[in-house]
Amino acid sequence: MDVAADADTGEGGLVIGPPSRAQIWLVAGFTDMRKGFAGLSALVQTQLDQDPYAGQIYIFRGKQGDKLKILWGDEDSLCLYYRRLHEGRFVWPQAKDGMIELSAAQLSMLLEGIDWRRPKRTSPRDPDRPRPTRSV
Repeated sequence: MDVAADADTGEGGLVIGPPSRAQIWLVAGFTDMRKGFAGLSALVQTQLDQDPYAGQIYIFRGKQGDKLKILWGDEDSLCLYYRRLHEGRFVWPQAKDGMIELSAAQLSMLLEGIDWRRPKRTSPRDPDRPRPTRSV
């Protein structure tokens, strides 16, 4: 488990989360958002053939697309995170079953409602990007 202090002050505002090396799995298809710890961990065991206590992160989306649940477990406990968008939907793959591995950056985009599949970067050759000038 990683514990981090507030970035500005270095104190207070502790954030407890999974280790940075944890694998992040997006679970394809739709999940009944009424499921809690027991239902989601059973789904991980039976449908995905995985151990919910192995330190990996599993992301589930409801049918309407505006709700997510994230299940993370370590050796002796489970953590359940719930996120709802007030506007828009979470981008989800077309696949009906299986899992897709995400990076931490893709998870951050997903949680903000950004299309994590096709993020746009500013290219150094972007014609609209201001160029630095040389002074001699």
